Amino acid sequence: MSAVPAQMDAWANPTYGPAEGTQRRRVPTPRPNRGEVLLQVRATALAAGDYHVMAGTPWLVKLMFGLTTLKQPIRGIEVAGRVISLGDDVASELQDTEVIAELEGGGGLGEYAVVKADRVAIRPAEVEPSVAATLAVSGSTAAQAVDQAGLAPGCTALVLGASGGVGTFAVQLAKLAGAEVHATCGAANLQLIKEMGASTVFDYRSTDAGDLTPNTYDAIIDVRSDWPLGLSRRLLRPGGKLIMIGSAGSGHPVLGPIPRGIAGALGSIGSSRKSSLLMQSVDHERLIRLLEQVRTKQLTPLIERTYAFDDARDALARVSSGRVVGKVVVELDQ
Repeated sequence: MSAVPAQMDAWANPTYGPAEGTQRRRVPTPRPNRGEVLLQVRATALAAGDYHVMAGTPWLVKLMFGLTTLKQPIRGIEVAGRVISLGDDVASELQDTEVIAELEGGGGLGEYAVVKADRVAIRPAEVEPSVAATLAVSGSTAAQAVDQAGLAPGCTALVLGASGGVGTFAVQLAKLAGAEVHATCGAANLQLIKEMGASTVFDYRSTDAGDLTPNTYDAIIDVRSDWPLGLSRRLLRPGGKLIMIGSAGSGHPVLGPIPRGIAGALGSIGSSRKSSLLMQSVDHERLIRLLEQVRTKQLTPLIERTYAFDDARDALARVSSGRVVGKVVVELDQ
């Protein structure tokens, strides 16, 4: 068993605010409780969720993560790392394995992090840590959406907001499922999204739901749009599904995407065209499947930039901009 230092370096901020408030600090190294493992973090992928928690928006975030100060001051929920210590009731076979995991609440921008043992998936040696980390939340969310949409050969799917972390995965995974994929993104990324597998790509700035042909899609995966739900649903074929990702759209300032999700569910009553709000969940088999798809080069995570640990604050600022194409990853030299 590796020796674990009493303290570690971490990028932390106990208060809500912009990335500039995040400082590199010496903090106590966490210890695994029953059913948990301690990871030596190798890479952390940052996501929109990290920004929302850091900024405390929408207000519901504060109810979950701390009303005035953050329960977990270290951001980063998507990690790849090595298991170096086990809590009680954890199988000894996990010791020294290379894994990916979604951390509950954050902690990835530290040298070490704890996570429940049942939330980890073993990383194949052929998949680099910086690549694998992107699968823990963004890849998994996209895969969950594609699964929930029931995409199969012969289907046509529309991905709204295709150039971000979840969107670039959703386009590829929908294509892998056998669907014809259409997508929206900014003009600068139209060719990129075609290369990811979309046959038709619309500039979101000049295209809205009313411009598209009704009864076209078996599924719409709404990663990020503010299209009226009624107009989106009319694009669906009978039996089609509108899957809204939890952070889609600007959302309510207090409740975030929840009101839109409720409106979608209510609007689906009595209709064969269904709308639902997807809330990402951890699924071990889904993570294993994604890792295998990357290992066999069926799936290629798009990484805009990899930052050194020393520059983690810059990585957080980049994510805060809302303009990341694909994923931003922070690598730790350990």
